[in-house]
Amino acid sequence: MLAIACGTAPILPAALGAPNAANLDDATAGRIDELLALRAAAPGGQSRGELIELLSRQFLGTPYGADLLVGSATQPEQLVIDFRRVDCFTYLDYVEALSRSTDRDQFVANLIQTRYTDGRVDFQQRKHFFSDWSHTARIAATDITATLSTAAVTVTKHLNAKADAGTYLPGLPVVIRGITYIPSAAVNDNVIGQLRTGDYIGAYTDLPGLDVTHVGIFVMTPTGPIFRNASSLAANNKVVDSPFADYVRSTPGIVVLRAQ
Repeated sequence: MLAIACGTAPILPAALGAPNAANLDDATAGRIDELLALRAAAPGGQSRGELIELLSRQFLGTPYGADLLVGSATQPEQLVIDFRRVDCFTYLDYVEALSRSTDRDQFVANLIQTRYTDGRVDFQQRKHFFSDWSHTARIAATDITATLSTAAVTVTKHLNAKADAGTYLPGLPVVIRGITYIPSAAVNDNVIGQLRTGDYIGAYTDLPGLDVTHVGIFVMTPTGPIFRNASSLAANNKVVDSPFADYVRSTPGIVVLRAQ
């Protein structure tokens, strides 16, 4: 999915495994089977959002890891599946694919469809930006940001273009795209009341060339809304639940995608 780490620096690929092959370690294979069994045992009639909450909850405490995806303009893309550690973007990849799947083979196929445009495991096809989820096939989620507030702002972004005329990801084109976000000061009770458990939340950034710098999942709990995310903060360094309002105040605004 997103090529920008859960901060502002690009992920730098490292060598791992064979090109275009899913090399599952025993721990990951076992966890996939456990989570799919949990999904199968869930009460009938659960919404996608409820399944996303159930599955994402199982990752709480999973260590944060950076530089997880492998591939570049000069290095063959490799299909990385590793539940032993996640970054904020691979976390969403895994949860989204799990929520659509009933067995391990289907999970792998859905992960490929979630992470790559047209299901082709290729660096050029990887969904490097959060907004790719709502703009490229297979559409994983719908951008509902503009419907949530009259204060929503749309900015034309040149994704992948740095301010110094370089690119974050050499070998990839610059994509001109309108990014709609709700400024953090406008994320009030009315906006929060329209969010649903399982919505994907991106932290909008004013930086040129990027749409968001962090992503997570909105969950409404009996004690209030939380932001479930793979946090790289030194105080966390794992998947955590953070108070949603506190997190929003730390960002310029939010982008909201809703699972299809």
